[in-house]
Amino acid sequence: MAGVRRERILILCKTYPSPSGKHAETSCVAGMTTDGALIRLFPVPFRLIRDEQQFKKWQWISAQIYKANDDRRPESYKIYVDTINVDGAPISSNNAWDARRRELSKLQLFTDFRELDYAREAEGITLGLLRPTNVLGLDITPVDDPNWTDEELKKLLQHEQQAGLFDEKDAGAIRTLRKLPFAFHYRYECEIEGKMRNYRHKIADWEIGALYWNCHQRYGDAWESPFREKVEQSLPSKDLMFLMGTIHRFPDQWLIVSVIYPPHERAGAMVQTELAF
Repeated sequence: MAGVRRERILILCKTYPSPSGKHAETSCVAGMTTDGALIRLFPVPFRLIRDEQQFKKWQWISAQIYKANDDRRPESYKIYVDTINVDGAPISSNNAWDARRRELSKLQLFTDFRELDYAREAEGITLGLLRPTNVLGLDITPVDDPNWTDEELKKLLQHEQQAGLFDEKDAGAIRTLRKLPFAFHYRYECEIEGKMRNYRHKIADWEIGALYWNCHQRYGDAWESPFREKVEQSLPSKDLMFLMGTIHRFPDQWLIVSVIYPPHERAGAMVQTELAF
């Protein structure tokens, strides 16, 4: 296919999966190329990726990609999943994230969401790294229906069945993608010329969804307190940054597609802990 190229990409984001009629459960993956360009890969059907090709956040991969012709966002590409090569272990978080910070330093860093949105209007940017001044709080809102609808379940099942990966009797085995029963939004502020501007955006990061399920499994109905401690207190105490991305169907609406949380730069080595307990 014309326009296909092999690209080396550092993975910075995997969004929480959603049902797709064509690809079972799909995620949006975002990362950066070796020269510091942000890139979006969608859809990525992780269930169908072979074990040796599964990749993690902060891991380099190479794969054949091509520009998405049904997505006008300039950073959006599609990926030939069977061409993925995983390039070593995830970049270490040792030494106060020194190696990770070197890669992040290649990206333009916005300090106000309005500035990022102006860049969308002026330059078509739909992925960007933002450092808020302060996190004001975390809103946890129940979703309208905590269970998949029949149509969503059908989408989860149909691709595998069509591909012959599962028989009807095995359908229960692929219903393991659990719908998050809550939506999570950060409220935060950015300081511009001595004045604060307040914003609120939904968190779509797969890590946050996984953290919810870990807390729920460990603490049951008392999950909210440890979850908030991590997301509302521990992460904002770091040098917290958001990888922001727009929604395909609503190009003027933004999500926090990844939370990036290095320790503050200061003397002495620091060790970064991961979100999951």
